[in-house]
Amino acid sequence: MAGVEVGLIGIDPMTLGVDQKIHWASDGDPNGRKEKHKSELREKWHNRSNSTVVVSGFVRRIVWSGELKRGETQQIMPSFDVVSRVDWHEVANAVDQANREVRNRFDFKGSDARVEQAESCLTIHADDEYRVGQVRDILESRLAKRGVDIGCLAAAKVRESSGGKAQQQITVRAGIDSDLARSLVKTIKANKLKVQTAIQADQLRVSGKKRDDLQSVIALLDEEKVGLPLQYVNFRD
Repeated sequence: MAGVEVGLIGIDPMTLGVDQKIHWASDGDPNGRKEKHKSELREKWHNRSNSTVVVSGFVRRIVWSGELKRGETQQIMPSFDVVSRVDWHEVANAVDQANREVRNRFDFKGSDARVEQAESCLTIHADDEYRVGQVRDILESRLAKRGVDIGCLAAAKVRESSGGKAQQQITVRAGIDSDLARSLVKTIKANKLKVQTAIQADQLRVSGKKRDDLQSVIALLDEEKVGLPLQYVNFRD
């Protein structure tokens, strides 16, 4: 219901014999259709079994959400989500371009240097540690050009095998894990910003009464060195 008006339907809950909240989304002219739907709303009210009821006309959705005191309305606060996302399609494109560049470079002629991708794990193969570093530079350059923040990369140590070859595993990290989420919540609370935070799976929901407070959270998190690229999405007024 983002972007729609939310409030009380023009029916006194007391006339229906119960004290409950009704949320509504308008679709046209509510004043001209309100009377038409009063009887239907009463019927839906008394026969409610689901949390959501779809009816015709301007009333699209009714949500029964607990007791409502007379004159009370519910306010939906502005919010946004803090996420750490990766465009996997662009990662695959960058790997492909890096491999093509390695194959076409004269200094890699006759070498088996390459980058292999297995979901979020990238493995660089080369003749030695120095060559691994060169391939990694090419890979990171291609990722950056494809719009992938290389801050999402976590590289393990280069391993050299007895056959004179070397490899390095690089993990492409996506999502905010529970430890980082709790750390972000703690940081926000420590700065006494007037917002509410909620950890939701691999992202963080921030809500507050004022947009300025939300912008302050964004500025705060941008200054923090969390070791992972953060994006701010799903802004709601």
